[in-house]
Amino acid sequence: MDITSLSMAMASNRLQTNVSVTMLDKTLDLSTTISDNFVAMIDAASMERSVNPSIGGNIDLYV
Repeated sequence: MDITSLSMAMASNRLQTNVSVTMLDKTLDLSTTISDNFVAMIDAASMERSVNPSIGGNIDLYV
């Protein structure tokens, strides 16, 4: 294997690694945002439950 093809293979490998790390970083940011929104939604639901404890306690079913 000559120096040119080795250099190109190493550059390609470095690019693939950088792209993978960037995609992983974006996925981590998205997961953090989704989990923060989920926690906020649960907090809002518990706040509603503390103000109106009878809301959501009964379900009417007709068969």
